[in-house]
Amino acid sequence: MMAAPGLSIVMPVLDEGERIAAAIDSLAPLAARGAELIVVDGGSGDGTADRARARGARVLEAPRSRAAQMNAGAAAARGGSLLFLHADTRLPEDADRLVAQALRTHAWGRFDVRIEGRHPMLRVVAAMMNLRSRLTGIATGDQAMFATRTAFEQAGRFPQQPLMEDIELSARLRRIGRPACIGTPVATSGRRWDRDGARRTIVLMWRLRYAYWRGAPPAELHRRYYGPTR
Repeated sequence: MMAAPGLSIVMPVLDEGERIAAAIDSLAPLAARGAELIVVDGGSGDGTADRARARGARVLEAPRSRAAQMNAGAAAARGGSLLFLHADTRLPEDADRLVAQALRTHAWGRFDVRIEGRHPMLRVVAAMMNLRSRLTGIATGDQAMFATRTAFEQAGRFPQQPLMEDIELSARLRRIGRPACIGTPVATSGRRWDRDGARRTIVLMWRLRYAYWRGAPPAELHRRYYGPTR
């Protein structure tokens, strides 16, 4: 099996010391087939960057902002295909093949998502996320967005805003073309859902998205999502 031509995986991280080793190890099959991994640290205080280097990852530093970190990783990447991966999201083992196949006919795309957690509603939430994305052509970071470098640059990269940067980039990429929607799911952590409650998190996310489309400043949405300390 061949890797996607020039596939670079960009992983923005912040205080992911407890899970960064497992995140990198899960990508070993892709790395063995030639995929590049770039970990971009936003100023972690728990040794995330050192643990990533110890696992052999290429580590960069960037200002604390997921958008800024992903843009820095993309700028340093050597590949012509870019995949943006959260540290708590796991790709299928043949993700490189799936991305290569998708990019033969599309400029960008994303995976379906499966949310891992205790609450039984998470399967329904994931199904609704995947359906909504298919209908709207909008993807989220949890769905492991990917694009050709040409399309990413044409869309203006991730906007420099503290939240909803994935939604905004999707809207820009959608002007280039509809996304490839890969049905094989990535698995993402439901830690926030388990911690804060599924119903409460669903309501919060819909309120934030509605406020964003109504023109609310991303900085205000960031404070509502993370609180005043992050």
